Amino acid sequence: MLKSTLLAFGLFIALSARAENQAIAQLFQRAGVDGTIVIESLTTRQRLVHNDPRAQQRYPAASTFKVLNTLIALEEGAISGENQIFHWNGTQYSIANWNQDQTLDSAFKVSCVWCYQQIALRVGALKYPAYIQQTNYGHLLEPFNGTEFWLDGSLTISAEEQVAFLRRVVERKLPFKASSYDSLKKVMFADENAQYRLYAKTGWATRITPSVGWYVGYVEAQDDVWLFALNLATRDANDLPLRTQIAKDALKAIGAFHAK
Repeated sequence: MLKSTLLAFGLFIALSARAENQAIAQLFQRAGVDGTIVIESLTTRQRLVHNDPRAQQRYPAASTFKVLNTLIALEEGAISGENQIFHWNGTQYSIANWNQDQTLDSAFKVSCVWCYQQIALRVGALKYPAYIQQTNYGHLLEPFNGTEFWLDGSLTISAEEQVAFLRRVVERKLPFKASSYDSLKKVMFADENAQYRLYAKTGWATRITPSVGWYVGYVEAQDDVWLFALNLATRDANDLPLRTQIAKDALKAIGAFHAK
């Protein structure tokens, strides 16, 4: 199984080296969006990049920063684990799922901004530059707003950098405790079937034009782990489902992801 998958992926890469891979390119073309995706095998480091110039361009991290921010918060003791409770103060938000108490797990999954702003206050703005530099997580423009920097464009990262960061997360090569990695993996869990387990995070950077939709994460398949980072130019909220749809279809196209 492993040999056949790797041979197929090798052929896929060889073909894409000569020209833009049509299977992946058509996913973006059919959706009518400009975007990029980077996919990399944890085992072999074989990789596919669609739209290389965009893959190297940095965009606001938005809620994808919750992956690193969760590790930082756990390491700093700002939160205790995936069952940490955040108490809602009654403020009405436009996203209905935010208008209630949250656990870390639910806050991560619904991208609860006010929860992670509480986390940022507990960690303290002075701690973030060192963590971001130490983990090579994109670029942080200073000075910055301690509860807005991942939203307002101060913290930017490319799809290539997202995949490199995720590799270090999966391999546990960043300076965090095993318990912090364990809790992050629990909240990142998104989907599974008999062939795979998917761990991922969405993001939507709305303070730039056009806005940018993110989907980053990794797939634990039967014979490998596949890292991925997708971003695309979104016209409005109606484009948001394209983030997961295109990423999953691209992973399926190379045999890394099997639909239910």
